[in-house]
Amino acid sequence: MCLTAHPDDESGAFGGALLMAHDQGVETSVVCLTQGAAGSFRGTANSDEELAQIRRAEFEAASKALCITHSEILDYPDGALDQQNFYELARVLVSKIRKHRPQVVLTFGGDGGVNLHRDHTIISLAATAAFHWAGREQLFPEEGAPYPPQKLYYSSTPFVSVYNSTEGSNAAIVPSSLSLELGVWKERKIDVFRLHITQHGVLDRIRDFIEKHMDYERYLLAASRNNRPLAEDDALFAGVIED
Repeated sequence: MCLTAHPDDESGAFGGALLMAHDQGVETSVVCLTQGAAGSFRGTANSDEELAQIRRAEFEAASKALCITHSEILDYPDGALDQQNFYELARVLVSKIRKHRPQVVLTFGGDGGVNLHRDHTIISLAATAAFHWAGREQLFPEEGAPYPPQKLYYSSTPFVSVYNSTEGSNAAIVPSSLSLELGVWKERKIDVFRLHITQHGVLDRIRDFIEKHMDYERYLLAASRNNRPLAEDDALFAGVIED
């Protein structure tokens, strides 16, 4: 399960892992909290409402191209996740985990990802809480039977690019413990990201980074039910058991 903040996150940050998992016969799911109505790159949209409609359609097209088993986009306010009730946000994510029962959960790190977006930081914090709380029966009993996922990964990026800002030049970023070599999935991932037509400005802005860094997706193993050294974690599903 991939827990994200905006349409296009599933493709740009996690597309390689999602494609690889599908090709390995793994069911995948994505929950996106916002419709991206406050995006800096707006394509042909003339209003926030129109942009949200366009980005929902782009999300649906990308989800289909990524062969995602279950995908949904919620209606939290883009750019304002830090103003939401944290406990309620975690409850919603707990309900999704208990419903879809993922063994592995992917989300952003607390740094905010490649663009240090505060929405990415909030989904990281809420997803981390939900990962740990989903298996506890005394928390949110109204949201179904407890289910403890086995592994939690944070996306890690080797570069930072903040729109119209240099504030990423000295930012502390999440390190990586696992590198996924995308190989044939690299071009497929880029092609899926291009389905987010409103975000083509992002591709143009980071074009120099793509060829240098997009051969791999990098992740940090942040939590695991199988307590073993990070050096032994050489695949997303390493150590995962059927449940």
